[in-house]
Amino acid sequence: MTAGRVSGKVAVITGAARGIGRAQALRFAQEGADIIGIDLCGPVDTVAVPPSTRGDLAETAARVRAAGGRVVTAVADVRDREQLRAAIDIGTREFGGLDIVCATAGITSRGLAVSLSEKTWRTMLDINLTGVFHTCQVSAPHLIARGGGALILVSSIAGLRGLVGVAHYTAAKHGVVGLMRSLANELAPHRVRVNTVHPTNVDTPLIQNDAVRGAFRPDLDRPPTRAEFADAARRMNMLGVPWVDPIDVANACLFLASDEARYITAATLPIDAGSLQRQGE
Repeated sequence: MTAGRVSGKVAVITGAARGIGRAQALRFAQEGADIIGIDLCGPVDTVAVPPSTRGDLAETAARVRAAGGRVVTAVADVRDREQLRAAIDIGTREFGGLDIVCATAGITSRGLAVSLSEKTWRTMLDINLTGVFHTCQVSAPHLIARGGGALILVSSIAGLRGLVGVAHYTAAKHGVVGLMRSLANELAPHRVRVNTVHPTNVDTPLIQNDAVRGAFRPDLDRPPTRAEFADAARRMNMLGVPWVDPIDVANACLFLASDEARYITAATLPIDAGSLQRQGE
């Protein structure tokens, strides 16, 4: 493998089985990093989206190896701090340390705020906010021991503005930004940089399902096709695309993890095709 922007570094990625997490794992491996890939690989009660599987995580590992990278995978739930700690410890022992953390694991579900069940609310915050906190908490000591590193937390455009029908998701993603800002201050003396990325819709199973598609096309009495969803979704984004690809988010995270971003911390980086500006009009 030729030297890359994160050559010789070790990256832990949660939600690595598919979508953004898989794209991060592959992109970081292409640029020289060893990968610790973690995923739940199973269902969540309040989520209608088909879950990732152990086979998905194995496919991510196979693609990393095909790119010339080394990889260790583990099945762990970010809601369980000790389970997550054990998975990260195994990976850091294998590769000798840790330099980069991508807290990517997350879920989506829909419902108006006034009608959300207690379980739906709590599960969203448990995974999308507390799970990120757990990831940061158990990995930060490894970064400090290394003498520095990068924490990259995957938020959303919903972390910077309110969206209809996903108040629980919006609250969690806003919480990720607050967590990032505090951690950036706390960890700066240890040369650990902390930033968030904020994608618009990303072409993954989290949006490519009947529930999300239907929310964009309430005029239809059936789930919209992918093309019908795209027609509505592109109105969100200034650049006129319906969604971005996982690789677009992975590339932004790679930049933040690299020495090219060595003095960037406490930043909120949109990968949104102009969505935040369009919705602010």
